[in-house]
Amino acid sequence: MRRPQTFHVLLLFAVAIVFCWSGWRPHDRFTWWLETAPGLAGLAILIATYRRFPLTTLCYTLIALHICVLCVGGHYTYARVPLFDWLRSTFHWHRNHYDRLGHIMQGFVPAIIAREVILRLGVVNKKKWLPFLVVCVCLAISAFYELVEWWTALLSGSAADDFLGSQGDVWDTQSDMCLALIGAVSALLLLSHFHDRALRQIQPARKPVE
Repeated sequence: MRRPQTFHVLLLFAVAIVFCWSGWRPHDRFTWWLETAPGLAGLAILIATYRRFPLTTLCYTLIALHICVLCVGGHYTYARVPLFDWLRSTFHWHRNHYDRLGHIMQGFVPAIIAREVILRLGVVNKKKWLPFLVVCVCLAISAFYELVEWWTALLSGSAADDFLGSQGDVWDTQSDMCLALIGAVSALLLLSHFHDRALRQIQPARKPVE
């Protein structure tokens, strides 16, 4: 039976602390559940699959950071995160841009997750197709999330305003998907080399993807 690595346990403990803080008297409980639910679902899947399909430490670290971003947004709501309110005043922004960070992460982190799963399951035979497929997966996730926001707004009406976080921007949906695209491409450019090295440490030698 595979024992959890110490660093992985520490990551889980850190996420649990942030989650508990986030759930303590959030600005709006309904919004908090909406914002943190994806992180909780992902965490449950990671724990359930840890022994039979453990991910790289790089992947787990990025996921932990992403969950923390969700928890902060859930606690304050994305339009009210204090640090970004201060940045808004300092740089004379027209809105609180914390949700932009969230959507960059929505592309950045899933890109490495998708890359890892595609490579380890041998989904592609030619590695030159890998970046294209990873970006497609990330855009699909981003588009589906925008659909979830739309469905939530239809079902709950004004109660979903904080969840939508558009802050009056009529191009908010398009901007969110563009930022997810930028995040995915950035992750591939910045982390592919380190990710390949991390994969070699947890996988037996195999014929490389061409």
